[in-house]
Amino acid sequence: MSDITSSNFVRQDLVPERPAPVKTTGFIGFLRTRLFNSPTNILITIVSLLLLWVVVVPAVKFALIDAVWFGKDRTACLAENVGRPVGACWPFVQAKFYQFIYGFYPEPERWRVNLTFLLSAILLVPLLIPRLPAKGPNALLFFVALPVVAFFLLRGGGLGGFGVSWTAGLLSGFNDSIGDGGRKLVAAGETTAIIGPLLWVLGKLIVLLSTLIGWLLLPLTWLRDQIQAFGRPVWADLGATAVIVSALLFWLGGGLRSGWRPLITCLAIFVGIGLVIAVMGLDSGGLPEVDTRLWGGLLVTLVVSVVGIVASMPVGIALALGRRSTIPLIRIFSIAFIEFWRGVPLITVLFFATYMLPLFVPTGFTIDGLMRALIGIALFAGAYQAEVIRGGLAAIPRGQGEAASALGLSWGKTTALIVMPQALRHVIPGLVNSFIALFKDTSLVSIVALFDLLGSLRASFSDPVWSTPTTLFTGFAFVGIIYFVFCFGMSRYSLFVENRLNAHHRN
Repeated sequence: MSDITSSNFVRQDLVPERPAPVKTTGFIGFLRTRLFNSPTNILITIVSLLLLWVVVVPAVKFALIDAVWFGKDRTACLAENVGRPVGACWPFVQAKFYQFIYGFYPEPERWRVNLTFLLSAILLVPLLIPRLPAKGPNALLFFVALPVVAFFLLRGGGLGGFGVSWTAGLLSGFNDSIGDGGRKLVAAGETTAIIGPLLWVLGKLIVLLSTLIGWLLLPLTWLRDQIQAFGRPVWADLGATAVIVSALLFWLGGGLRSGWRPLITCLAIFVGIGLVIAVMGLDSGGLPEVDTRLWGGLLVTLVVSVVGIVASMPVGIALALGRRSTIPLIRIFSIAFIEFWRGVPLITVLFFATYMLPLFVPTGFTIDGLMRALIGIALFAGAYQAEVIRGGLAAIPRGQGEAASALGLSWGKTTALIVMPQALRHVIPGLVNSFIALFKDTSLVSIVALFDLLGSLRASFSDPVWSTPTTLFTGFAFVGIIYFVFCFGMSRYSLFVENRLNAHHRN
């Protein structure tokens, strides 16, 4: 027995791993296991290589190898002058580059566009990096302060008043429109035989209503007149608005029971507004005005797309919640709104916003052409976002809301803190897909006399100095690269956000 035990052999070291077969590792293994592992994959690989050869090789040859890089006019991009086949005419892009970026924005004032781009990048980049702190103040500056500063930077002009004057003017304008409508009904009733008395009575009631509203607005209009009579009406209006708003917030917030922090925050915001007014000189006329009809190029594309994306989100959230509401009036209105705006093309929306929207505003109140397009695009995109968000809301189990109710949370807190964050996380791909589509659809604003990036490109083709056989293809290639960079960037960042927020779903 001892002889058998002593003859046993126990290995102390592991047997070293044998190298894998050559044909399953490395580049050859990749080809064998991924591209040529079946007849179907072999056929697909061959077809894909042929497509790449047919598409990519001529594109690279046109854009880089046969391209002309320097020149002052069209003669530099003609084959008879170059002595060889000519590809892309990049001197054309160099000559029209500023038109592609600024449109017809006055050259001495283009520093305002550059400053707007710089401020946007400074405020946007920290929002996109998750590890950086102070997301709340940063978001407040980007979504609230930046649009106001950008408006006065890009368009110019100053302020003639502030909150009190604006509110009084808006309410007075609507009241005057109501009174004008009533007086027109009275005039129509005096000339109509059949339903004339009914129209006359209805008109008199509307005029009476307008008169009562005017009496209610009398203190506000008196305060506005006193402010405008002051030597520096903007600062007087800012001070009066700050006092009124701060007092209302202090009272509605519970007064001393909730502490002084909300009041101090409100006053700090008004101090910041005052600093902006002082730095930009808005109380003394501000910067020279630049009509929006002179805007163009990438400036218009970014303004329309960013405003449309940012403004459509709250509209879409409100409509998605309204469509799921248990109140019939809200639900019916939300459904009708969504189906109406989704049932018409964007071109129709732009025409409606440009030519018919002024008919629905009070007398004497005008809306800029670019602002009309922005309103139409925001409402149009909001209807699409509503359906995307509604899909995310439908994916949330009922137990989430029931658990929140069991904890005593109100409907608002349940929606804002529990349901909506999960719903938005589920529909990140759909939302970004809508954002990318909206960014590309901004080219449709050219039909309402707004020259975006693509519109500026088309306008540049009319210059006979750069009329060559390859100018058209060069311009579209350059604009296509810009669109691809922005759209691909949004796509990759959305993938990063989706992976970061859905980390618990990964295996």
